[in-house]
Amino acid sequence: MYTAVKKRLTHVFAKAETVGSTGSTGYIGGDAFFAIATAHQDYEITCLVRNTDKAASIAAVFPKVRFVYGDLEKTALVQQESEKADIVLSCASADHPSSIQAMIRGLATRSPTPGFLVHTSGTGILMYEDIVANRRGTRLSDKVYDDWDAVAEVTSLPDEAPHRKVDRIALAADEQGVKVAVVCPPTIYGACRGPAGARGHQVYELARVTMQHGHGVRVNEGLAYWTNVHVHDLSDVYLRLIEEAVKGGGAATWGPQGYYFTEHGEHVWGDVAASVAEETAKQGFIHEAKVVSVNPEEADRLTPYGSFLWGGNSRGKAIRARKVLGWRPHRQGMMDSLPEIVKEEAERLGLVQHHAQVAAVGAS
Repeated sequence: MYTAVKKRLTHVFAKAETVGSTGSTGYIGGDAFFAIATAHQDYEITCLVRNTDKAASIAAVFPKVRFVYGDLEKTALVQQESEKADIVLSCASADHPSSIQAMIRGLATRSPTPGFLVHTSGTGILMYEDIVANRRGTRLSDKVYDDWDAVAEVTSLPDEAPHRKVDRIALAADEQGVKVAVVCPPTIYGACRGPAGARGHQVYELARVTMQHGHGVRVNEGLAYWTNVHVHDLSDVYLRLIEEAVKGGGAATWGPQGYYFTEHGEHVWGDVAASVAEETAKQGFIHEAKVVSVNPEEADRLTPYGSFLWGGNSRGKAIRARKVLGWRPHRQGMMDSLPEIVKEEAERLGLVQHHAQVAAVGAS
């Protein structure tokens, strides 16, 4: 989904600032949309959605939003809407080259000056070393990337690294005058505040598999580091970048060095698997807190790319957002959130009644 936001400012020249975004009914984009639309209710927002059902979920909460209908394959429409936007927030896909190219073309041709692009990547890109070595769950890596002193190491990874091809296209937007920032989230958890209420993936899938198979799972020895962030803390980064773009760039870094990790903690997947199994047993959804080792092929059958999502190393320090945006992540940590994650996944699987169902029964 694509969203365009228009911000009326009182400048000497009465300039109108606009923001465009994709993915506003998804997990990342939905929560970012909520944070931006709630903090700035005077923004004029346009969303590109697939159908009227998607639009209705947003309009019920944010009735002033304008909708256009399509998807990322409608590149002519994406370009047309980007031409109208001062800022485009790309949250729908980290791997869709043609839509990013359309956004850049639109922003580059807007008048009187090119606009801003805030694109979403992902720290799967940092698994490149493990991918090349075909190593999953067998070694804790001591390699830690950062987005400040060593940002060039990240932005020059080979095209074979996950998301890198689109990252390269986005960062090259600077050559066309478009000011770009790339946000690179790790494992994300927490309740999405967006109208569609989408769910996270990695740790939620681990909870699902644990419940459905009656035991926890780890890839080989479970030896793999990832970093993590609460989705509300992640949305604070998007909000701050949009606010700085509205100022004409502000304190944010834009261009080839405008790369932002967003971590607020680190975990080892084998430890997470054990804790998820323990919590799932505690809540009564499995009989015992047992964890079974699976090989990469089995992990990929349990969830797409599971062998890397739970078995590859991905470590990156979020320095830039803290330095230039004053980002201060403060929400509950991932391991402390496991009781809620397990409960939410059990509700989604129909293993327990959702609180709304319980309330409905009580009222009848």
